[in-house]
Amino acid sequence: MLERNVPIRVLIAKPGLDGHDRGAKVVTMALKNAGMEVIYTGRHRTIGDIVATAIQEDVDVIGLSILSGSHLNYSSRLIEALNKQGVTDKLIIVGGCVPSHDIPAMKDIGIDEVFPEGSKLDEIVHYVRNNTRIYKE
Repeated sequence: MLERNVPIRVLIAKPGLDGHDRGAKVVTMALKNAGMEVIYTGRHRTIGDIVATAIQEDVDVIGLSILSGSHLNYSSRLIEALNKQGVTDKLIIVGGCVPSHDIPAMKDIGIDEVFPEGSKLDEIVHYVRNNTRIYKE
């Protein structure tokens, strides 16, 4: 793994009508405290908004926070929208209320990792730090 001379850039987004964002804010702070640049889009974003922001901000990681039970729907729509834009080099993570039996299906559609409720912040930081695909020399 190459050493980075710039911080990892992460986009944290809350798709749809789910208004509960405490977890997203806690993860945002943990990533910031670990030295990453984090953009939090706020609540009620469309998949189109999320993809446009990820491209505009040139992020390395896209993280969705989903508590509404729509994790499979939003995850597949995100991957489809990214592929349509030719964006295939981002680490894609999802956190929130995700039953363990749905995790394999999420990974099959292209989600790199899933962090269900109760995941430890240091595990999320470690995963992002060690699995980000873009390294700037």
